[in-house]
Amino acid sequence: MKRLNMPTQPSEERIKNFEEVELGFEPEDAIKEARRCLQCTKPACVHGCPVKINIPKFIGHIAKGKFDKAAKVIKKTNNLPGVCGRVCPQEDQCEKICILTKKGSAISIGQLERFAADHQKIEDAPLINKINKEIAIIGSGPAGLTAAADLSIMGYQVTIYEGLQNAGGVLRYGIPEFRLPNKVINEEIEYIKKLGVKIKTNQVVGRIVSIEELQKQYNAIFLSPGAGLPHLMHIPGESLPNVYTANEFLTRINLMSAYKFPEYNTPIKKASKTIVIGGGNVAMDTARSAKRLGSDVTVIYRRSFEEMPARLEEVKHAQEEGIHFLLLTNLVRVLGETKVEAVECIQMMLGEEDGSGRRTPIIIENSEFNIDCDQVIIAIGSSPNPLATKNTPIDHNPQGYLFTNEELMTSREGVFAGGDIIGGTSGHGATVIQAMGDGKKAAKAIDTFLKQKKLSEFEDKKEEE
Repeated sequence: MKRLNMPTQPSEERIKNFEEVELGFEPEDAIKEARRCLQCTKPACVHGCPVKINIPKFIGHIAKGKFDKAAKVIKKTNNLPGVCGRVCPQEDQCEKICILTKKGSAISIGQLERFAADHQKIEDAPLINKINKEIAIIGSGPAGLTAAADLSIMGYQVTIYEGLQNAGGVLRYGIPEFRLPNKVINEEIEYIKKLGVKIKTNQVVGRIVSIEELQKQYNAIFLSPGAGLPHLMHIPGESLPNVYTANEFLTRINLMSAYKFPEYNTPIKKASKTIVIGGGNVAMDTARSAKRLGSDVTVIYRRSFEEMPARLEEVKHAQEEGIHFLLLTNLVRVLGETKVEAVECIQMMLGEEDGSGRRTPIIIENSEFNIDCDQVIIAIGSSPNPLATKNTPIDHNPQGYLFTNEELMTSREGVFAGGDIIGGTSGHGATVIQAMGDGKKAAKAIDTFLKQKKLSEFEDKKEEE
């Protein structure tokens, strides 16, 4: 049987709204797709999942029409199934090593996970006996939410500190509504709160409260503030009005509903022609959001499609929506007197492979050309925001990524870290599910740390007696 994929909104309709692009499986299609699963006795797909979901088991329940049981299996290891089913790059993880890839197409694991999450019965969280140990978590993105849920289930009293007005971190401000609806984020955060997790919003750690102060209140700390400091190109004209970083552009749209202006009073430039710089998922999200605001959008990327880090699915959707791609091209300067009027670009060619395994872009001399536009959005990556650790001595590299040991503890005892704040040193945190893997690992490490500490304190007391 051929692989079944979810239906989508027609491209000519979806570019006019911010509603979800993929419409979801109908129950009969989900059952058909689930029945393709071979139910391997040694499932490779589980090893490809950073949080080790029992994939064959939950798919087996869907095949039998037991959708709620499928969701319960997923939630044993993943408290954000609706999120992961929508935004995780399954094609590079669990689906990549599905045995069916040798004979055809992998099972639609991510789409079935989303189906199970969307068809689960909302139940009360289990009653948990709490112990007298308190954990502070900095940041409410995927790593922080995952660690909070796991630690709460273990019995710890957990409080999340979030700098913005709503919890969710990059899930809420960095991923557009048409890929990940806020309704899904809200439902999954509400479940985590039912586990006993407290969330304090508008709490900028490093400004309102320091890590040192938190260490006096809590038995351990998990740092997962993400990577909120956008990279700039440092080119002429970058400070002109109507030049945005992707972080600001997406935050205005996703977190502040600027696309509904003036119903919501956060303005956003509705440009006639937008240039987006970058080739990752954030660049695709930015370009597709600008398209929905009525702009003619061109993505400029200095390598070719083969080197583009964005998910193939997102590139495909962008192309269907009429977004142009100008490859082997880089931005030289932004042109204009008082606002953006054009960009100057230069053509590139590919040389030898660099450390990332991709071929290095090389400038072709005297190949400059201009493109008229009235908006530029820079989506070339970001680094950890230094504010959280600004006044706290914690070892980090020159880019601000924290160093951790194998158990994700930083150089400061009792302070752990995961997700994008350690991404530059470990390769962690690059995707939602990898960040969640860090959250699960940190929760186990914190539990072990506190139990060992308690044992050590008991032994010291016994020696004194």
